[in-house]
Amino acid sequence: MRKVIFQMMVSLDGFIEGPKQDLSWHLVDDEFNKYAIDLLHSIDTIIFGRIAYELFESFWPAAMTDPSTTPDNLDIANQINDMHKIVFSKTMEKVEWKKSQLIQQLIPEEITKMKQQEGKDMVIFGGAGIAQSFMRHELIDEYRIMVNPIILGKGKPLFEDMTHRMNLKLLKTRTFNSGVVMLVYEPIKAGA
Repeated sequence: MRKVIFQMMVSLDGFIEGPKQDLSWHLVDDEFNKYAIDLLHSIDTIIFGRIAYELFESFWPAAMTDPSTTPDNLDIANQINDMHKIVFSKTMEKVEWKKSQLIQQLIPEEITKMKQQEGKDMVIFGGAGIAQSFMRHELIDEYRIMVNPIILGKGKPLFEDMTHRMNLKLLKTRTFNSGVVMLVYEPIKAGA
């Protein structure tokens, strides 16, 4: 069965972006890029909310022809551009990035069916809103929280609209040379 993995960069004080959608504090280096390449080889679908989709779409297709693109970023660009992408948005009317599919409403049963199909895992990149919707319906099988060594003081919290307690089991940790610590959890299902 395919898993839905949620991956998000977060500050030590729990923010996914600083004021005015500032992401400049995300620590992305060669070691992180190699991790991202490995992750992309293990999945076949990326799930986005509108904002994350627009950020990725504005960068990765152009990276293919930009002479300053590093070899690692070119590898990432090739994989992302050729991968199936699902965009959840109530405001968008169409998506034009290659292999993108627009879904205007999350129907949990449809995601459950997708998880039962043949294929590799799926990952949610960014999009706290869509991630929280998936969380409320218990559709996330693995959380990869990338804690950056920074305290922002204010910004957009990762778990802003959570209304109930969720117990998690730590599967593994990884410390990057940059000081980023990846925490990998799986949810503990009720009654387990």
